[in-house]
Amino acid sequence: MVAAVIFDLDGVIVDSEPVWEEVRRAYVAAHGGTWQSESQRRLMGMSTGEWSRYLSSELGVDRTAEQVAAEVVTEMSRRYAHRVPLIGGAVDAVRRTAERWPLGLASSSPTRLIRTALDATGLGGSFDATLSTEETEHGKPAPDVYLAVAERLGVDPARCVAVEDSANGVRSAAAAGMAVVAVPHGAYPLESEAERLAAVVLSSIGELTPDVVARVHDGLGEERPGMADQQGS
Repeated sequence: MVAAVIFDLDGVIVDSEPVWEEVRRAYVAAHGGTWQSESQRRLMGMSTGEWSRYLSSELGVDRTAEQVAAEVVTEMSRRYAHRVPLIGGAVDAVRRTAERWPLGLASSSPTRLIRTALDATGLGGSFDATLSTEETEHGKPAPDVYLAVAERLGVDPARCVAVEDSANGVRSAAAAGMAVVAVPHGAYPLESEAERLAAVVLSSIGELTPDVVARVHDGLGEERPGMADQQGS
C-alpha cells in the first residue's frame, strides 16, 4: 500500500522552469558566458551548488559559483515577490492527495524560494516534510533528496509515489525505488529513456487523483499510447 506521496515543486506545482530559464539565460549573457543548446535540460534538477558551478565553469560566466548562486536566486526572489506562477489545478491536486496520505516535498529550489512558493499557494501545512537539494550531497538525478524526504516521513521509499515533471526528477525518484507519476511540462518534454521509468504519464496535474496514485503504486496504471512500443524497443 502507498505510505506517502512526494511532490516535486518546480514544474509540478509552480510553473517556474520558464522563469528559471529566462533568468539564467539573461545572467549568462550579461556575464560573458555562452548558453548551450542542452543547458536547460542539464540544469533541470540540479542543486543550487551544482547549477551555479555549471554556469561559472562550463558556461564561462565571469563570476564565482557563490556569486552566481546569490545573484540568480536574488533575481528569482524578486520575480516571485511580484508573482509566483502557479500551475492550474496543482493546489487542488495536492490538497486532495493530502486527504489520504502524508505528503513530502523534494525540490531543487533553494529553501527560501520553496518557502515563498508554499506561502503563495497556502500549501505549507499540507506537507509533513519539505527538503531542498541544497541540503543533500547530490541534486537530481541522484536519489538523495527523495531518500531523505522518505526518511523524514518515516516511510519505506518503496512504498512512496513521486510526482515529477522533468527527466532528471523522474530518474531521481526512480533511483530511490519509488513509483513515479510524470507530468511533463509542455515546453520541456521527457526524454524517452526517462519516460520509460515513469509508471504513468499524465497530461496535466489536474489528472492526479488518489485513484491514480493507488493504481500506479499497485502496478495497475493505465497503459498510455505508445507505451508498449517503447517498452518493446
